[in-house]
Amino acid sequence: MSTLFDPIQAGDLQLATRIAMAPLTRNRAPGALANTRMATYYGQRANPATGAGLIITEACAISHQGQGYADVPGIWRAEQVAAWKPVTDAVHAQGGHIVMQLWHVGRISHTSLQPGGAAPVAPSAIAAKAKTVLLVDGKAQFVETSAPRALASSELPGIVQDYRRAAANAIAAGFDGVEVHAANGYLIDQFLRNGSNQRSDAYGGSIDNRARFLGEVMQAITAEIGGGRTGIRLSPVTPANDASDDQPQPLFEHVVKQLAPLGLAYVHVIEGSTGGPRDFNQGPAPFDYAALRQAYRSAGGQGAWMVNNGYDLALAQQSLADGADIVAFGRPFIANPDLGARLKKGGPFNTLDRATLYGGGDAGYLDYPALG
Repeated sequence: MSTLFDPIQAGDLQLATRIAMAPLTRNRAPGALANTRMATYYGQRANPATGAGLIITEACAISHQGQGYADVPGIWRAEQVAAWKPVTDAVHAQGGHIVMQLWHVGRISHTSLQPGGAAPVAPSAIAAKAKTVLLVDGKAQFVETSAPRALASSELPGIVQDYRRAAANAIAAGFDGVEVHAANGYLIDQFLRNGSNQRSDAYGGSIDNRARFLGEVMQAITAEIGGGRTGIRLSPVTPANDASDDQPQPLFEHVVKQLAPLGLAYVHVIEGSTGGPRDFNQGPAPFDYAALRQAYRSAGGQGAWMVNNGYDLALAQQSLADGADIVAFGRPFIANPDLGARLKKGGPFNTLDRATLYGGGDAGYLDYPALG
């Protein structure tokens, strides 16, 4: 039986362990540019013998319009590509693998972060009951998101091309692949769910229509960089950022069947409420994650199945025994740069300083100690 510490092939990625570092927004990229501090941060976690077999970066905006939080990085212009190269070099110097998470926040934004102070965009002009992060004097402030405008169908091909360009830029910056952020109530997820998508055109109404935008994005990216270097993150029932759907099981089974022919490196599934209860549910019945995985496999999906949310060593081992391939750990990786080694030894684990999660300097970012 496989353990967390065994190697695995995920598409084109030959990973030394089955431990992934989940994407974690830290708001430490002024000007939407990666920096030397970030190179140190990811490098500290990159050695697969002590850290992660695969690192997934913090979410990275595919365009200025796609940005929704202060001081988050981007990947839409040449200067950003150059800024990421020292980060990928630092990870590869440790023998690690790193993929970039590609992000368009949709309605989870604020006018002060948008080009020209414009309204954020969304499938429908429905404001999210959610907050975003602005930085004032270097300190995080949580503010209500701004009311969005509905995207015209004529605008969607341009956003699809933004995703394609961002994927190409990530490869040019030295990344081993990309993960498409289709979770947690951001733009793609907003199209998927009927709580945020009330369109009456070809991108709204039926499950097939609501999944159309996701399909177009994934087709464009896999055509650009190959399915074997492409992953995707889904969160079938999370309420994050006011995400909701009254029939998540048929919706997400349709989604994974649509993804199956693309030859993806992996499918990354958040179980339950992101960062919250694993048993959280939406819809008429508890969500069946085993059925979701079976739907993907039955449709021919070969990519690794990555699970996420509230995992410890025992739960991770059980999930691998039940059919998962990779386990992603989020906040434990913030406080424990050598989380892999600590999991193998059964601890001890550093305590997370929540006051330093968003924005700031080295404190709570680069100064968590490794095992002696």
